[in-house]
Amino acid sequence: MKNILVLAALLAFGATPTLAQRKNKKEKASAATASISKANRLLPLFGGITTAQAEQVVGPNFLADIDRNFPSRAEASKFFSTKGYEYLSENQPDTAMYRFNLAWLLDQKNADAYRGLGVVASRNPTPDESIKLLTQALAINPTDGNTLSDLGASYLIRYEQSKKKKDLNTGMEFLQKAITADPNNGVAWQQMARGYYFQEDYTKAWEAVHKGQSLNMASFDFGFIGELLAKQPDPTGKFK
Repeated sequence: MKNILVLAALLAFGATPTLAQRKNKKEKASAATASISKANRLLPLFGGITTAQAEQVVGPNFLADIDRNFPSRAEASKFFSTKGYEYLSENQPDTAMYRFNLAWLLDQKNADAYRGLGVVASRNPTPDESIKLLTQALAINPTDGNTLSDLGASYLIRYEQSKKKKDLNTGMEFLQKAITADPNNGVAWQQMARGYYFQEDYTKAWEAVHKGQSLNMASFDFGFIGELLAKQPDPTGKFK
């Protein structure tokens, strides 16, 4: 009888708290994962958490669906990065951010995932995070003209804030590489025009403007044209 009472006491005062503690730990872990999921899915690279933590965020069911419906996770990554750019074109940056995060999670060697996240991050007040992400994209695909152009533009934005010649020179170097990689990159030409403007070489700025306009009207910046006209009339007389 005494042993039964001792066992009952152990169950009452020992086992039950242990079960409760395990339950509390499990609940806390679940709450933490939910918190990460909600807060981090709209931050670049899930806010810097590990891939293992990111897999917990998306859940095993999502990963199982990916493995069932795609020949490889790398192929699934390409799908999500493509969708990310589609959402960017529709001005849905939050949705695009999550798609690029998924692309990164499924394949950390997908340069488009980093570039896409860099483009979304370019909406931030400072270009530092964008530059970091675009640099990661360039490390994977060093000759991609679009990434080179984006990086150049980001450094020009940094130069406008810092007024450091190093930022201006770095931006121009990336833009020149972008044009070398793809001479028909109208966006890169328009950014080159802005770089020449900062260098006070207004003749070259106008040449770059006209080159960019002939290649891609969508990249045209009428606000910049007004700034350039204030410094020097258009040599061709097209803009007045």
